[in-house]
Amino acid sequence: MDRIDQWQAFIRVAEMGSFTRAAVALAWPRATVSLAVRRLEETLGVRLLHRTTRKVRLTPDGERFLQRARTLVAEAEELERLFRQPSEEATGRLVVDVPSRVARRLVAPALGQLLARHPRLQVVLGSSDRHVDLVAEGVDCVVRFGPLQDSDLVARRLGRVALVNCASPDYLKRHGMPRQVEDLAAGHLMVGYASPHSGREECFEVVEHGQVRDIALASRVVVNNAENYIACCRAGLGLIQVPRFDVDDLLRGGELVEVLPQSRAKGMDVSVLYPHRRHRAVRIDVFMDWFAAMMAPYLEKDGAS
Repeated sequence: MDRIDQWQAFIRVAEMGSFTRAAVALAWPRATVSLAVRRLEETLGVRLLHRTTRKVRLTPDGERFLQRARTLVAEAEELERLFRQPSEEATGRLVVDVPSRVARRLVAPALGQLLARHPRLQVVLGSSDRHVDLVAEGVDCVVRFGPLQDSDLVARRLGRVALVNCASPDYLKRHGMPRQVEDLAAGHLMVGYASPHSGREECFEVVEHGQVRDIALASRVVVNNAENYIACCRAGLGLIQVPRFDVDDLLRGGELVEVLPQSRAKGMDVSVLYPHRRHRAVRIDVFMDWFAAMMAPYLEKDGAS
């Protein structure tokens, strides 16, 4: 067992508060996990964990070591990924969770291509639109949009998804086509969107000269769901700002019209998150690379990382 394996064992015990649960998550014998942590403490000359019959908790030294160990393990995993042979085949069962609209519009229609390239891969596709405990629920990775909450997970940021301003033809017939941002003050409406997590209502915004500017627009309806947001726009209830992949078919079919293409909102971050894990499975890397390639056409040109 090498040093990074010891760090990984310690990280998992610290995260789960239990040697037994950590052993299950790592698929190691409990005795191996216990030995790894004990040897790590002996090497460092400090106690990292307080052990009782009921639970395990971090010592002050353990808290300091945990933060640095997470960073180093993540860097080691990324280094391995960069030099791993691309010909390695993805096999086994991959459990992923993706926002429902992304699963329906992008992932599910293209999944056959991924499975054809990796015939021994099985994908379990979840689209729960809720917080997912990856370790407890046995999920390999999740796709998330927007700012990330503090987390023990490793995040691979793919870039920023470009947003478009849309309205229905009926709405534009009644309110007129805005040609510049200042035209919005002439009685234009927006469909309000309240975050389902915080309840905070989003502003209609545009980026001008690199700065985000909030535009005061009235709304007669407020929703907290992306599907209802788009449906209200189609019904002529106001302007919306959404990722292009959400409305591509509606724009092509003429059911929605893009407005103010020169004055868009700031893009939305998109990331793939996965647990710290020594020797990350090839299937996780394969999915992340495949999903990143699928999202590329929808990203801002200066938003990738």
